[in-house]
Amino acid sequence: MDKIILKGLRVFANHGVFYSEKQAGQPFVLDLVLKTDLAKPCRSDNVEDTVNYAEVAKAAVRTMQGSCFHLIERAGQAVCDAILDRFPQVREVQLTLYKPRAPIPADFETVAIQIKRSRTGG
Repeated sequence: MDKIILKGLRVFANHGVFYSEKQAGQPFVLDLVLKTDLAKPCRSDNVEDTVNYAEVAKAAVRTMQGSCFHLIERAGQAVCDAILDRFPQVREVQLTLYKPRAPIPADFETVAIQIKRSRTGG
């Protein structure tokens, strides 16, 4: 299966367990891998024949900013659901959701979750 990859999508949103996270918000970063058949757009060179990654980015940002979740696990699931609902040609979404400013009393680069969801329930 072919892939469309959207890496490093930055979103400012209000997810977190603590009130301060929900109130002030913080940056999140998403990496998306969309499995789809790219044979037709490879031949046609027509954006109508592919998954428009600009629209995917808009859907992901809208989902991240449209709700307020306690867990990045839930936020990631919501993004996967939105993509699978809106883009029928996508067979599977793999999402890595980074939370670089997680309130952890330690020196770290980022916290992340990675999930994979497909039309067959994976």
